[in-house]
Amino acid sequence: MPGGEEEVTTTQVLEPGQKTADSRAAETEQRMTDDERFSMIISIMGATGGIIKVRDERIPEDVAMSAGYTPGVPRLGVPALRSSDASMGITNPGYRPDDTGATALPASIVVGSSFNPDLARDGGVLLGREARIRGFNIMLAGGINLARDPRNGRNFEYYSEDPLLTAVLGAGAVSGIQSQGVISTLKHYSLNCNETNRHWLDAIIDPAAHRESDLLAFQIAIERSEPGAIMSGYNKINGEYAGGNHYLLNEVLKGAWGYKGWVMSDWGATPSWEFALAGLDQESGVQADAVFWKTEPFTDPLRKAYAEGRFPKERLSDMVRRILRSLYAVGADSWGPAPEVNMEAHNEIALETARQGIVLLKNDGILPLATERPLKIAVIGGYAQLGVPSGTGSGAVLPGGGYAGIVKIGGPGPLGRARNLYLLPSSPLEELKRLLPSAEIEFDPGQTPAEAVLLARRSDVAIVFGIRVEGEGFDIADLSLPWGQDAAIEAVASANPNTVVVLETGNPVAMPWLDKVKAVVQAWYPGQAGGQAIAEVLTGTVNPSGRLPITFPADLAQTPRPDLPGLGTPWGTPTTIHYDEGAEVGYRWFAKTGDTPLFPFGHGLSYTTFAYSDLAVGGGETITARFTVTNTGEREGADVPQVYLTEAAGERRMRLLGFQRVLLGPGERRQVTIEADPRLLARFDEEAGRWRIAEGTYRVAIGKSATDLVLTGETWLSARLFGS
Repeated sequence: MPGGEEEVTTTQVLEPGQKTADSRAAETEQRMTDDERFSMIISIMGATGGIIKVRDERIPEDVAMSAGYTPGVPRLGVPALRSSDASMGITNPGYRPDDTGATALPASIVVGSSFNPDLARDGGVLLGREARIRGFNIMLAGGINLARDPRNGRNFEYYSEDPLLTAVLGAGAVSGIQSQGVISTLKHYSLNCNETNRHWLDAIIDPAAHRESDLLAFQIAIERSEPGAIMSGYNKINGEYAGGNHYLLNEVLKGAWGYKGWVMSDWGATPSWEFALAGLDQESGVQADAVFWKTEPFTDPLRKAYAEGRFPKERLSDMVRRILRSLYAVGADSWGPAPEVNMEAHNEIALETARQGIVLLKNDGILPLATERPLKIAVIGGYAQLGVPSGTGSGAVLPGGGYAGIVKIGGPGPLGRARNLYLLPSSPLEELKRLLPSAEIEFDPGQTPAEAVLLARRSDVAIVFGIRVEGEGFDIADLSLPWGQDAAIEAVASANPNTVVVLETGNPVAMPWLDKVKAVVQAWYPGQAGGQAIAEVLTGTVNPSGRLPITFPADLAQTPRPDLPGLGTPWGTPTTIHYDEGAEVGYRWFAKTGDTPLFPFGHGLSYTTFAYSDLAVGGGETITARFTVTNTGEREGADVPQVYLTEAAGERRMRLLGFQRVLLGPGERRQVTIEADPRLLARFDEEAGRWRIAEGTYRVAIGKSATDLVLTGETWLSARLFGS
């Protein structure tokens, strides 16, 4: 692991005669009373000072506040369940005043840009360790919703628009967390792809297309990591709420896929006790349901249904056994002493993730910055003198030592009060000064274009930071930068031909100034070491290797929904979004329409060059592509060659079949072999409930991005029906 921290693995190896997690769960559940069973299927939210202002009397006084608490059964050796939001670090939204902070990792979309599953796992191990020292045994991590809309406020919490990339990285994070004896969720199952009125949003999609896109991401991630829990979303899918969707929970997840863990709701997403009949195993944040729906449906209404025979005892037992099974399978019931946590090593993981996830979008020869002569450098905007921004909502992490600054913004809805600009204490300005000691570097806040121009005119290089606050509970209205930043960039670029733009956002942005600037760097929300990583990329200390995990459209007219339904309506307005693009998400949509994006999926530049050669494509049960990658430049760098399906049995179809991150020295070459998951070559046959490969010629391409395809090949596949 980066930083030299030794990994602790809790994966259980059964000795002859040793009981399985399933048998242990069954035996424990049989010994429980009904009161104990019912206590296991709810999770009580700690007081935050926000929606939940008062400590719930069901949480013992000696238990620290957290996102969720479920009492254990001490007489049977069952520990209490304690959960925390965790995608980018152990969060603390007012729960624990004595908690001095956790490692604030880069946003998940930064991991997506790295195309590196090892980084995802390293981050998961970090989360598991920092959870253990706080007594948390459940991490509400593993956000793997596909980025269907570039306005979604939570896209920064997810990995990509592609089901394979998303699944591989999500599985890495879950595996890392669970290696520490801590349960991880995968969330939000499914189609939680917009935040606008999410409690009242109905996501309409063709079921087969759903299986080929968002559900395929969950299916592959579950197969690879066996998460202890699945968290359902707030939204409806085809008219039924995610947490009470019989088809998705019982028929697909637990039926076709054979999932053995438990399904928990999102906080405040359970309006009815009947969700338990449809496959929901645990109601989370029961007080939030009381706020939104005026009831805790699993507390009294479910007990009443049980007493009246409308809720079978067999179903109650199944709910409890699933929770117990995950505890036993992950080892959350048998903790020894908490592992030592090396915060310096964890900072190195955050730093390396940011380094690998920053994407160089454009470079007209200005980067890396010259170090052989003193430069006058203007650093403008983005609070770069203080730190780097973070996303908001349940993904916001209090770093060790606190934030560098908080700018209160606010907004409508229950999460409006949490809409703030959080600045993590890693200043790009100070890091640039450290790496360029002979340069003359000055800062301007970028408050007005006229003021910024004054500094830009007398500088050799102008580096403008563009930021945007995005987060849970709201979608952004368009792709512009707020607070007049686009105008400032335009003015600076007109005043200084050597302008570099660094973007710190969670989504694509419009770039009306693109042709006027020399370079564009997409740094996303880069975490607590982000300022250092940005400076290292700008100066060439680090060779950029990030690749876009989502397509940047030229404008919203290129997207499936130029106008987002419900945007701007009051909280509580029923909203319906038709995901008519079906499985053709992101780069797949652009391949279908033929539109040219601003920057394509998979795009990213380097300070060296790479070439591909010697492609060989094999058939059989699936497609195998073998090719050679060569570093043809003069410095070491990492490349991410991508293998795409471009045609399937006469049907034009774009699918990422595989990828590999390859680190090569100058002149070094390496052979890469990619074997495709056959489901990426197939269509889902809803009537048969299986995957179907049509007989015919299948064409593939090796690309530097979804639109820069370098080598092509083909093979023949026979017709077959498989899987479920």
